[in-house]
Amino acid sequence: MSVNVFIDGGAGTTGIEIRDRLAGHTDVAVIVLDEARRKDPAARAEALNDADVVILCLPDDAAREAVSLIRNDRTKVIDASTAHRVDPTWAYGFAELEPDSREKLTEAMRVSNPGCYPTGFLALVRPLVRAGLLPADWPLSVNATSGYSGGGKALIAAFEDPNAPDATDTAFRIYGLNLAHKHVPEMTTHAGLSVAPIFLPAVAHTLRGMIVEVPLHLHALPTRPDIAAIRALLAETYQGSTLVQVDQDEHAILRIEDVAGTDLLRLYVFGNEKTGQGRLVALLDNLGKGASGAAVQNLNLMAGLGETTGLQL
Repeated sequence: MSVNVFIDGGAGTTGIEIRDRLAGHTDVAVIVLDEARRKDPAARAEALNDADVVILCLPDDAAREAVSLIRNDRTKVIDASTAHRVDPTWAYGFAELEPDSREKLTEAMRVSNPGCYPTGFLALVRPLVRAGLLPADWPLSVNATSGYSGGGKALIAAFEDPNAPDATDTAFRIYGLNLAHKHVPEMTTHAGLSVAPIFLPAVAHTLRGMIVEVPLHLHALPTRPDIAAIRALLAETYQGSTLVQVDQDEHAILRIEDVAGTDLLRLYVFGNEKTGQGRLVALLDNLGKGASGAAVQNLNLMAGLGETTGLQL
């Protein structure tokens, strides 16, 4: 029996990418509303309640409204907005993050899909906090650069359409300068931190891909871990994972496009033993493991299907 899935907001970038991954998924049937019915509140409510699993690709307020329209106790929800990412009544949809995350997701009715930047940050930082190598109150910074598809259709048009009202040909720009980016609470909460990291996001002139970096003064940490110890901890944490890989190449040259077009998350640990400094790096596709790929992975777990079915490896 196939699983009926309704993607609310399926015309957006994340929704389209999810549809692409589900196209060859023989265990899933996607409920599709035509243009007229998609804007009909009654038809939308019907689809929300007919689905076995609903995936919300909506702004926060619209996502909350969609959840309120579900009148049964059967329909499961994956929310790709930020509306429920720090809500303790929702399971956090990062299967590899905690030892019991995958089990919780297989039993969950409500799952919040992680943000793209937090996915890279948490994969690097959470194991260190959990193991006691990184104190919960340690002052962290995180530098991260995304492809412009992370800004949705408007930003894609700005970069790709010279006639767009805000067209740009910039190669690289920083933003979030008020240090109040919406991803910071998610990073803080799920890393187990008591002090919010300083988040330094940027967008590059490339469609997709993401680099997330966390610098560490290893010599100043209470346990003084060396680079090898951190690399070994991450390797042990994600041992056996298909999607999260820890690369041991100390001389790798990393590019934002390296895993673009896949649903992989690749982690690296670099540093200088003499200075006691480390540089933790995560590579992912902002539309893959950072969004649509994660949603399909969560769908598979919640529906009892093969976890990586439909994903790009």
